[in-house]
Amino acid sequence: MTSCATCIVRNSAICGALSNAELATLNKIGRRRTLEAGETLIWEGEESVLVANVIDGVLKVTTSLKDGREQIVGIACPSDFLGRPFGENAGQSVVALSDAKVCLFAREAFDGFAREHPDLQTTLLERILGELDLSRRWMLLLSRKTASERVATFILEMSQRLADHGCAAPGGSIDTLRLPFGRQQMADILGMTIETVSRQLTELKKRGVIRLPSRQAIEIVDRAALEALA
Repeated sequence: MTSCATCIVRNSAICGALSNAELATLNKIGRRRTLEAGETLIWEGEESVLVANVIDGVLKVTTSLKDGREQIVGIACPSDFLGRPFGENAGQSVVALSDAKVCLFAREAFDGFAREHPDLQTTLLERILGELDLSRRWMLLLSRKTASERVATFILEMSQRLADHGCAAPGGSIDTLRLPFGRQQMADILGMTIETVSRQLTELKKRGVIRLPSRQAIEIVDRAALEALA
């Protein structure tokens, strides 16, 4: 595996809490893997055998009903941590939305390493609490907000997340985002139909709040108005 010290997400991933000597030890139990768009990394309900850091690309975290219906419950960007450490089974599936690169660790080996490094455990806890806060905000969005409020909130949330993780659209503006998925997947995330999502986006465009240069790109023209709508 390429040295952890030269990893592009070295400072923002969970391993940023480790010293160079500790990184060298972690490096010995990890390996790099490249995923193609649509490839599954982790299967829901199966034994939790690996965890991973996202190095490049975007992945979706999903859960499914027995009849095959799927709900996207999370989006993972570079430096995000995936998998279920200290657990027997995977609670969700993880699938690449775009071509992606990840740093993989056998779950048992990672668990053993984490137990010996309190700083890493603290960073893991901080990440988990952050995801819990996000999940609670998402529960409010899905249960109480109107269709227009959901779409506005989603655009703002993704703008911040993609900018934070270096996934912003070319050009560097945090007010321009190129989503790694289409409107159908956006509808799946928001618990809406694709027709409703398309109508809401069109309405925001008519009101001059956003521009839609392509089906997967959104430009925020009036952030204050979008925040008010959310």
